[in-house]
Amino acid sequence: MTAQDNNTPKATSTSPSATTSDSATGETNHYSSNGAKYYALGLLTVVYSFNFIDRQLLSILQESIKADLSLSDSQLGLLTGFAFAVFYVTAGLPIARWADRGNRRNIIAFSVGLWSLMTALSGFVQNYGQLLAARIGVGVGEAGGSPPSHSIISDIFPPEQRASAISFYSTGVNLGILFGFLLGGWINEFFGWRIAFLVVGAPGIIIALIVKFTLAEPIRGLSENKQVSTESVPFKEVLSVLWNHVSFRHMALGGAFNAFASYSTSNWTASFFIRTHDMTTGELGTWLAAIIGLGGAIGVVAGGVLADRLARNDKRWYMWLPALAGFVSVPFMIGVYTVDSAYLALAFAVVPGVMFNVYLGNTIATTHGLVGLRMRATASAILFLILSIIGLGIGPWSVGILSDALASSYGDDSLRQAMLYIIPVMMFWSACHFYLASRTVREDLAAAPD
Repeated sequence: MTAQDNNTPKATSTSPSATTSDSATGETNHYSSNGAKYYALGLLTVVYSFNFIDRQLLSILQESIKADLSLSDSQLGLLTGFAFAVFYVTAGLPIARWADRGNRRNIIAFSVGLWSLMTALSGFVQNYGQLLAARIGVGVGEAGGSPPSHSIISDIFPPEQRASAISFYSTGVNLGILFGFLLGGWINEFFGWRIAFLVVGAPGIIIALIVKFTLAEPIRGLSENKQVSTESVPFKEVLSVLWNHVSFRHMALGGAFNAFASYSTSNWTASFFIRTHDMTTGELGTWLAAIIGLGGAIGVVAGGVLADRLARNDKRWYMWLPALAGFVSVPFMIGVYTVDSAYLALAFAVVPGVMFNVYLGNTIATTHGLVGLRMRATASAILFLILSIIGLGIGPWSVGILSDALASSYGDDSLRQAMLYIIPVMMFWSACHFYLASRTVREDLAAAPD
């Protein structure tokens, strides 16, 4: 079903019907039933999964691409990190502004189609410049995925369920990593890296059509039953609201440093195990799909659900849980890069694999709680700008640069040393900021605008 962009909220009906009508305004609430809500949540999660399949695919393929195109680790880090992140966040802000006043469903559908097409085209590149251009195209397309999706979810799920709903949506990160590693690893082993890009990119076009013709645009403010102004909120006002909350500053830095550690891990772990432990892409892709993909999905859902339950008594749990997850992960991260056995290293990787994205649903939901209803997509884009520049942009690139710098001393083991020196430190730093955010988050949420 389809719907126009509606701006006037109404109370959610208890009728089992999927839709209700407002006789005064003529607007239709397509989310009066739980079935409609969870269909939307499930479909948006599938979209997010494809976002990360297309993004993560390069990580399991990069050793083959490096050999084929004669690339350095710095070039690979730039390809998977900074160059992608710059265009991701540059496009993300204007798209989010559009989503705060336009039809979010249409934005998502167009974005899925674009990034899927650019992923498929990656299979035809002949040099580094062409591959860089294709990945920039993927970044621009993926910029239109999450902020509109976050906004839709916050409109159809009430505040007390929002961290759980956004955490479920955020399993798309881990499901994408799971299938990206699994499909990419085995397709590369039997058919080569070019075919892997084609096979993974093509289905996204079908997903784009499903979004366009089956996802309804919700009424803004629906879950809070609030009247929403039709006027767009200036970007500077959204930024000011966020900046004035001390908890947001610490939460954003905590999320950014967590993302630094998690993106560096997901982008370089395959190369680390291939170089240091001589594993094949097929076997390794299966292991990493289970550890980072399945384990991470369990962690992000559990983190959101548990936080929603504990926060009924104290909202500081939205920040305490990511802090706890970060502190617990650090010694296991050190173990991954210091043991000599490949399988023992994979066993150590299970704990951070589960814990990496505990922060995600809590951070997004809390950010939405700190701003007004027509600020949500822009607030998500601002948060993702910080996470992407520091985490996705600087993280993998820094590891690549340090690996190249250490190569003369450590040879193929330079990547192991680079990851050991950087990743545990960033995760510890992240946990400290989440703890600091917990000290003011209750007061900041209470002072949030309508």
